[in-house]
Amino acid sequence: MQRIAIIGGTGMTGECAVDHALEKGLKVRLLYRTEATVPERFKSKVELVKGDATKYEDVRRLIEGVDGVAVVLGTRNKLEATTELSQGTANLIKAMKEEKITKFSIVMSSFLLRTLKEVPAVFHKLNEEHQRMLDLTKASGLDYIAILPPHIADEPSTAYTVVHDEAPYRLVSKHDLGKFIIDSLDQPEHYGKVCGIGKTPKTA
Repeated sequence: MQRIAIIGGTGMTGECAVDHALEKGLKVRLLYRTEATVPERFKSKVELVKGDATKYEDVRRLIEGVDGVAVVLGTRNKLEATTELSQGTANLIKAMKEEKITKFSIVMSSFLLRTLKEVPAVFHKLNEEHQRMLDLTKASGLDYIAILPPHIADEPSTAYTVVHDEAPYRLVSKHDLGKFIIDSLDQPEHYGKVCGIGKTPKTA
């Protein structure tokens, strides 16, 4: 993996993913809607592509020539019904097949690993959209890594655990999540898997 595209790299977790990719020496292409959302530290280090994930041609232009893609789409705390995330996911999968790119990591929520009764009602609409994203991802036929984190904490990096098809713990550092989003693209053991991730509790 030498060149990657990141969708959603200007949010809290997305910035951590970009930072980690740059630390690894990867060439990063970043999709952005408005320049005001792009951190100053990125502007001289990443290739910026202005566009919108809900527009297919923007997504295809973003990923042309890359080795893998990281998707960290969010709603910036908006919880009402939306199809923007699943539309962006569908556009990405279509563009990847056109460009013959196979590897992508994509972030949703660990609520998908729990029963609906365990999901607070305020998150139900967003959870439905995440389910649409997961369904599209699973049906893609690509080497996906579906990452379902719990509460994303604004705290330093620590030890973390990754398991398949279950939610290991109740929170994860934004730095550790950003790291796994990038590192998993080169970890075949996670391809085609639904990955729960969480901060590993300290043992006495």
